[in-house]
Order: sequence, then C-alpha cells, then structure tokens
Amino acid sequence: MAHAVPTRGTSTGASPGTGPRGRTRTPDVFGERTHRVARWAVPVAAGLVYGYWAASVRRFGGPVTGWNLLFGFLTALAFIVLCAVVRAVARRLPREGHAALWGAFAGSAVGFLYSGSGVAMFTCVLVSLLVAAAVFGALFYRYYTHEDAQGHRVT
Repeated sequence: MAHAVPTRGTSTGASPGTGPRGRTRTPDVFGERTHRVARWAVPVAAGLVYGYWAASVRRFGGPVTGWNLLFGFLTALAFIVLCAVVRAVARRLPREGHAALWGAFAGSAVGFLYSGSGVAMFTCVLVSLLVAAAVFGALFYRYYTHEDAQGHRVT
C-alpha cells in the first residue's frame, strides 16, 4: 500500500523546517504552551504513580493509614524533585554522562521500590544495577545515533 508523502508547498500546508545538513524535520504538532505544561505534568504524574506504588509496597496489604499516605506523598515529592534535577543537569552533560545520569536515576528508583518488598539486599542491588545498565545502554545508543560528532542534537 503506497502513501503519499507531503512535500513543502503542497495543499496540506505542511512546511517542515530544515535541520542541520539539509535534513527536513517533522513538524511540531503541539504548541509551546503544550510543551511547557507537559514538561511538568509528566514528572508529576509519574511521581504520583511512584509514590502510590511505594506506599502500597510499604503497607504489605494492610490498611491505609495516615503515615502510609504521608510516606507516599513524600516519596512522590522526592521523585518529582529528583526527576526535575536530573532533567536540568543531564542536558548540560555529554551523551555518556547524560545516559549514565538517567541510568542511575532509573536504577535507584527501581531499587528503592524493590527494597521495600523485603527481598535480600544483594538481590535489590543486582536488580538496580541491571536496570541502570539497561537504561544506560538504551539511552547511550539513542543519544549516539541522534547527535553529530560534536554532541549537537540532530533530529
């Protein structure tokens, strides 16, 4: 099945910009306001899910208490703040450091949740390191294939 590819100057009005080396970029379908809201909405939503998950792991199927709610909200707050800090710092790092920082964040987050379930510490550390290594590998590959030799993004 063949699909027509819109080109510059067609009736669709699509006018993608030109990136480095003459490549055309896909058009941005969301406005600046949407990106600004999503920049904070995604970490907040992920933090609330993370806090709920940590609180539910900590109570071991028992009743929900005030201390359990406090633990969940403080965990969510810590996750949101750390995610914002990692996002702000990672942008300034080269691709290796960028991928390593996100890998450390992901490994630590998974390790914290897994340690709350009562498993042996060795198992928790092993799972954290495996997750961190997997995230590092995936992100390093992504950054390596989407940057030029000087480290500038090529999208």
